[in-house]
Amino acid sequence: MIKLTIIGAGSSVFTKNIVSDLLHIKKFKNMEIALVDINEHRLKVSHELLDVISTKLDAKIKIKSFTNRREALKGSDFVQSTIQVGGYKPSTIIDFEIPREYGLKQTIADTLGIGGIMRGLRTIPVLLDISKDIIEICPNSIWLQYVNPMCSNMIAINKSFPEIKSMGLCHSVQGTAEMLAEDLGENIENIDYLCAGINHMAFYHKFEKKTNGSKNEDLYPRLKILADKIIGDEKLSSRSKKISKYSNKILHEKVRYEILRRFGYFVTESSEHFAEYVPWFIKKNRPDIVEKYKIPIEEYIDRCKINNELWVELEKDMSQIYNQPIKRSNEYASFIMDGIVNNNEVTINANIMNNNFIDNLPSNCCVEVPCTVNSNGYLPQKFGKLPEHLAALMRTNINVQILTAEAALTKKREHIYHAALLDPLTAANLSIDEIYSMIDKMIEAHGQYLPEYN
Repeated sequence: MIKLTIIGAGSSVFTKNIVSDLLHIKKFKNMEIALVDINEHRLKVSHELLDVISTKLDAKIKIKSFTNRREALKGSDFVQSTIQVGGYKPSTIIDFEIPREYGLKQTIADTLGIGGIMRGLRTIPVLLDISKDIIEICPNSIWLQYVNPMCSNMIAINKSFPEIKSMGLCHSVQGTAEMLAEDLGENIENIDYLCAGINHMAFYHKFEKKTNGSKNEDLYPRLKILADKIIGDEKLSSRSKKISKYSNKILHEKVRYEILRRFGYFVTESSEHFAEYVPWFIKKNRPDIVEKYKIPIEEYIDRCKINNELWVELEKDMSQIYNQPIKRSNEYASFIMDGIVNNNEVTINANIMNNNFIDNLPSNCCVEVPCTVNSNGYLPQKFGKLPEHLAALMRTNINVQILTAEAALTKKREHIYHAALLDPLTAANLSIDEIYSMIDKMIEAHGQYLPEYN
């Protein structure tokens, strides 16, 4: 019997989606699932929710709940992590409130920037504890690691435990490909693409429409026409406006379409994310730029509130699940497990250490490249050399990722300052003294979650 252990299973909606995906596959309808969370109430809700899902999808999975992670890991073939150390309150609130006092605005703050650095410092020690447990209890399992900040986390895990079979997973590559197909009025099933880079800053080096002929149609010329139309028309402030023949959907991705115009390639992560990875879109005393590109400042705060409301609704009435169609999502987890267990070979994009996969990025960074998955496991594909301007853009983020991991591993406070000083958005808005002051204040505010630095 195949066993999956989900660490952070109290994230009920994500847990529901991953398990629902698996139960669309016949082989997994009688699998064992161990749910782990430190919040017993949320754990109970997730367990009850999966019982409902299992019944609706005519499955007979064996579900067990644990607050003891080591007990849950026994006999695991796959491990999935979806934790948020410090939670929405107090940590996420702190990550936004203190930078705001210094005039530093953020959108998501979970990957890069001050929020991403702090989240990494809180999260990496917990992931290393999980790593130790996996090595001791289920060393042959495959770890599907979904926690942000992805690159900093994966660098720390692999530097400390290189023997673990870990894959960092995200939905930005396949999700953006679907978005672009929709923007162009194309069916994603007819799209062929090649994407590589780093998590949240990978680029589509090929985006083509399959044809009956010997050569596919390059869709970049159409995307660039669309970009000029979106950026050039200030009235197109949201996806509520129809864009000629190209799309009848609302187009809100102005930051990414601008990057396409300036860099020649389309990036994987959303505009609200990407705006805080670079120094050009969120500027002190420049609300006109924020308005031009429709950047949703503090978007993650709103998302957290909405997700909490959805969780409460789900807790009150799980019967609503019976009245909803349950479709298989585009999350990679079920495709990876199906590829390995059932030898249904698939190619996905995963985050792994750069072992000569991308030539002009550092060997000690984490890259996001295509990986072939089958019964032999997963095999990352060598990409080669990125266009130099894209590699240069990525290195500005890689600097922060490596230094965040270094700070978490060495417990040296100076590396936190270094990471913040080199962060593109922070450096573009604050002085050295302001950055040091802000970091000191945030370390103190996070208290119990960063005890080594206080």
